[in-house]
Parts: sequence; C-alpha cells; structure tokens
Amino acid sequence: MTYRVPARTPLGMFGRTQKDVVKTADAVEGSFVYRHAPKAVRPYLKLARMDRPVGTWLLLWPCLWSTALAADGALTLHHAYLMLLFAIGALVMRGAGCTYNDIIDRDFDGAVERTKSRPIPAGEVSLKGAWAFLVLQCLIGFLVLIQLNVFAIMVGLGSLVLVAAYPFMKRITYWPQAWLGLTFNWGALVGWAAVRGSLDWPAIILYAGGLFWTLGYDTVYAHQDKEDDALIGVKSTALALGAKTRPAISLFYGLFIFALLGAGILANLGIIYYPVLAFAGLHLAAQIRRVNIDDAAVCLEVFRSNIAFGWIVFAALILGQAVQ
Repeated sequence: MTYRVPARTPLGMFGRTQKDVVKTADAVEGSFVYRHAPKAVRPYLKLARMDRPVGTWLLLWPCLWSTALAADGALTLHHAYLMLLFAIGALVMRGAGCTYNDIIDRDFDGAVERTKSRPIPAGEVSLKGAWAFLVLQCLIGFLVLIQLNVFAIMVGLGSLVLVAAYPFMKRITYWPQAWLGLTFNWGALVGWAAVRGSLDWPAIILYAGGLFWTLGYDTVYAHQDKEDDALIGVKSTALALGAKTRPAISLFYGLFIFALLGAGILANLGIIYYPVLAFAGLHLAAQIRRVNIDDAAVCLEVFRSNIAFGWIVFAALILGQAVQ
C-alpha cells in the first residue's frame, strides 16, 4: 500500500517535498521516518532505507560475527568499540549503497509496483540531490573506515568494486544475488582484519559461507518482484529457480551452517558454540518450511526473520569465545 498527498513544494537542487511523503511499500509499520523525522528529510531517510532497517542488519551481521570470531577469548572494550564503528559504518554504507542503486535503477524502479514509491521515481528527490546525499554518506563511511588499522582499511576499500558493479548484475545474469552475497558479506573479512591485522581461514570460510546465506534470503526477497521483473527484463534467482526455490535455499542454508561450523572449529571456539549453532540451523529450517514463493507478504516476513537469526549466531560466537 502507498499513499500520496498531492500538494508539493519545490526544494531546489534537492528535488521536491510534499505535505507528506509517499510511504514505501514494504516499510516497517510505525517507522520513525514517518512518525517523528522532519518532513524535509524524510525522502532522504527513505532513500537510505531507514524505514526498512533489515538491510542494515544483514550488512552488519558479518562484521559483528567476524569480530567475535577473531576475539580469541572473551570480548573486550576494544572489540565493543570496533562493533560500534561497524554499526555506524553499516548504517551509512547500506544507505549509500541503496542510494547508488536507486540512482542507477531509477527507470526500472518506476516500472515495478513495489519500488515505484521509492523517492527518485516518486519525484521526492532529484537526481542531483541523490548524488549529493550519496557523497555525504560515503564521506561518513570513510571517516569510520580510517579508524581501523591500515590493513583493515585496505580490505575495506576492496569492497568498492563490488558495490559499484552490483546494480548492473541484474541486467546481465540471473544470479545477481550471488554478487550481492560477495558484497554484503565483505564485513566478514573486515571484522577479522580489524582485530588481527591479517586475513586467516576462519574469516575466509565465514565470508564464503555468507555468500550462500545471502543467496538464500535474497532469493526469497526477490520473489516479491518476479512478475514485474519478468515483464521489464530484470533477472534474478527467483526467476532462475522458480519452483525449485525451496530445495535450492535448503542447499544454500545448509552450506552456510557447514561454513559456520568449520569457522568455529578453526577458531577453536568452546563446545557451547555448537549446540547454539544447531539452534540457528533450526531457525533457518523454519524459514525454509515457512516460505511461500507465491505470497509476497510471507516472503518479506521470512526475509526479515534473518535479523533474529543473526542474533542467534552472534550469541553462539560470544559464548564460544567465553567458554573455551
């Protein structure tokens, strides 16, 4: 559902505003963006997906998991400080990525029912304003990144190529979700590098496994748009897999749990890590059972449930470090 109040007031280079803004189709009910944020900035908060925070969590979790995995014992204030930096970085860089994606995909978004309410196709933010907002977010992200050690900074900068290329993947391959997995799980490398100043096998395995996690949850998410995507020529794993989605995400999630198991063994986590990890596996199994690829509301619900899954894995890692 969307709503629009027709009265608009020009905002110069930053586009146009309204008495109220268009509510994004899959925004979180009761989001602060629509309840408390000043109306002049609401289109920009929407552009950064602040009304849909699940993507920030999905970008943040690999950073937090890797930081905990690299701790080599109970977590300290230094680890907590790094996690705070990653939280800020995930918030602004997810926003920057979404802004960039919406700039590139503005014509596609206007043709898809779920995305036509985004600020650029809805006329709430001009193209020039979107570029200015993107630069601002990237500057904040850079200030966060330079708080890390030199090696971690170099690793972090390595993600920029993946981010820049991602919006174009849906034009050339039915597996853009795999590229998103490479991009969204980069924090698994940065987190370890920030703690250890190196890259080692536990982080690499966590990163590789995260690719399959993203393949699973974003395939479910893509089923919301499959009819529109087919009409306008946009590719996705939802279209590629179709009725085979359930067995495919079963394989993807199984490979991810196996990667978490291997990373824990290589990092010498305590025995308690494994029963809690088994509980995380049950959570993914519940997702697989719950998903209905022909029900967009259920797909969104299953997708969002990965926030809770992230907390379970995080708890497993902290306990595994504390009880060795």
